[in-house]
Amino acid sequence: MAGVIGVVVEQLPSSLYRVKLEGTRAIVAHIADRMDRNFVRLLVGDKVRLELSPTDVGRGRIVGKL
Repeated sequence: MAGVIGVVVEQLPSSLYRVKLEGTRAIVAHIADRMDRNFVRLLVGDKVRLELSPTDVGRGRIVGKL
């Protein structure tokens, strides 16, 4: 799992977010349980730190808000 930086570009149903990575790719990501328990709210335009899935590079987990 690689840690990368991205920007939230769209909020999707079921607590999913479309995040644009520093390159040109956009992936679908969910909030890590640790952040969800602490009621961290994400808005469009927020910079976030992600871990990419090793099996599907189009999906990831948001582990921090910058």
